[in-house]
Amino acid sequence: MTTTLDAPAILREARARSRRRVVLVGAVLAVATLLAFLATVSLGEYPIPPGDLLSSLVGAGPARVEFVVTRLRLPRALAGLAVGASLGLAGALFQRLLRNPLASPDIIGVGAGASAAAVTALTLLGLSGLAVSGAAVLGAAATATLIVVLARRGRGSTGLHGVRFVLIGVGVGSALLAVVSWLMTTASLTTAQQTLLWLTGSLNSVSWASVTPLLISVAVLVPLGLVAAGALPRLELGDEAAAALGLAVERSRLVLLAIAVLLVAAPVAVAGPVSFVALVSGPVASRLAGPGRASLPHAALVGALLVLVSDLVARHLLGDVPLPVGVVTGVIGAPYLLWLLARARAGGTS
Repeated sequence: MTTTLDAPAILREARARSRRRVVLVGAVLAVATLLAFLATVSLGEYPIPPGDLLSSLVGAGPARVEFVVTRLRLPRALAGLAVGASLGLAGALFQRLLRNPLASPDIIGVGAGASAAAVTALTLLGLSGLAVSGAAVLGAAATATLIVVLARRGRGSTGLHGVRFVLIGVGVGSALLAVVSWLMTTASLTTAQQTLLWLTGSLNSVSWASVTPLLISVAVLVPLGLVAAGALPRLELGDEAAAALGLAVERSRLVLLAIAVLLVAAPVAVAGPVSFVALVSGPVASRLAGPGRASLPHAALVGALLVLVSDLVARHLLGDVPLPVGVVTGVIGAPYLLWLLARARAGGTS
């Protein structure tokens, strides 16, 4: 029979099991992501054996192999890794911050804001390259700001209501997607085709010039996001309880929102709005590693693994012509969204 004296030991054992689970799941996800990354670099019309691949990555391989690896395939693989990790962590931060599994940036309008700004730069202004990337970042930031302003609970209130934020985000996103559709219909055929490929979410045209700023952004934003997420457990208690525990509620929330928005804008600027990665990664990581802040790095790994595997499928298993990675992630994510909505309705939740 358990006594009160056993309670501390039971608690320590439960925490130890939780830590072991987090570490084990993280190690498995990291290994799977590494294998998917190596497969992305090695597979193609010119297969590269593992030995040549490893020697090329350190600059000691044959010239032909090194050209294929470093100039053609490595930028794409790094882009898939960075895009997935960034979107996965961003989705988990939005969902935890707003306490709503539907609070994904591609549903609440942040991704639509980046897309609308980028398409405007492409079709109306004739811009390309870093200018389009900058427009996507500004569009995501402006859209997030608008949604935050509209989603406040009331005059003089600093809190955000998760369901209200999602609903307003869906409305703003729908309006922005209508703008995108109008721009597509007024653009030339060539520009419209290029824009449609970008809107699907694609790694096909990634180069070192585009992936380098993305890698720098992700290297800065992911650690910042994980550090700022230390405020989430207190924020989840409610504004009054968090303030009573000494947390600057409004500042912490705005910092987390800003980091999450930038984590969305950076990959969208390079690869377009790769759908459903942000929606799926957080819940999958929570189921594997357990709920809580500890699963946030796992969400980044799940996102990276999802994008890399989806890109492999899009390139090698769906025909002779490489498809955009967003086609495969959409096929994966759409049923999940329908299941999530059905589950919410059956449970009587919003």
